[in-house]
Amino acid sequence: MSEAVETRRARIARRQVDKFGERRAELAAAALHTLAELGFARTSLREIAQNSEFSHGVLHYYFSDKADLLTEAVRQFEEICVTRYDELVAAATSADGLRTGFADAMAATLAADARVHRLWYDLRNQSLFDDSFRKDVLELDERRTDMIWRVVDRYAELAGATVTVAPRIAYAMLDGIFEQALLRHLCDDDNAVRDLPAVVANVLTAIIAKA
Repeated sequence: MSEAVETRRARIARRQVDKFGERRAELAAAALHTLAELGFARTSLREIAQNSEFSHGVLHYYFSDKADLLTEAVRQFEEICVTRYDELVAAATSADGLRTGFADAMAATLAADARVHRLWYDLRNQSLFDDSFRKDVLELDERRTDMIWRVVDRYAELAGATVTVAPRIAYAMLDGIFEQALLRHLCDDDNAVRDLPAVVANVLTAIIAKA
């Protein structure tokens, strides 16, 4: 077999893989609303199919099971989420401006994307019981840690200070605050979104020290 033929077959194989991945992403994005509305335990592939334009058979072809679909759906959302604050970081010219912008942005995504955020926490909780989720959850958590650290590190730089906690601690503090606010918001606490910016700003101030 000539080298040209082998190269052509390799290109065809790559295109097929790419198309399969693109289709999985499309299906996962379509299923995201249903999963976010009902949660993992209360959702089946059949129910997801009934709430989308795709058949049950199509979902089964592209996903091995519900867990596979959930992981891909959350991953699609997180691909956008893990860079949501990067523009703020890049544009920041003062510590106060970045702190205010970041705190307000956290409140905005809490209000706009609450159901999808709870799907992430659902997946993370499921990983405590189902090891098939753990690798993906750890990878996503690592990326979220990096996302928060970019904000914290830049904030400290603009403030002429140093961060007094490790990246994982900074993430755990801010993520824990966000999760608590999310629960309050889902319980129809009208103050949850309003109160979040001040709490986030206080944490940022507390975890830096002037050099």
